Amino acid sequence: MSFIGKLLLLGLDLYMWIIIISVAISWLIAFGVLNTNNPQAGNLVRLLEKATEPVYRPLRRFIPPLGGIDITPMIVIFGIILLKGIIIQLFLSY
Repeated sequence: MSFIGKLLLLGLDLYMWIIIISVAISWLIAFGVLNTNNPQAGNLVRLLEKATEPVYRPLRRFIPPLGGIDITPMIVIFGIILLKGIIIQLFLSY
């Protein structure tokens, strides 16, 4: 059982880093540092959107942007942290 728990934790950690990278890339685009007309940058942005949008989309129906700032990634990260705590309690505690 601990192998399954560790595998779930690894997957959640990986997804949390994908979210963090996605947020950082969106900031770089907003400040004009990264140009999405560049094919490699455009591909990276589309890849990150494919990974994150299925989780963000249902939440965005209920949580509007606050002052033009999308807080959905922060809520998803808090959810991941809570889920990691539950997994640790279920699978890895003795």
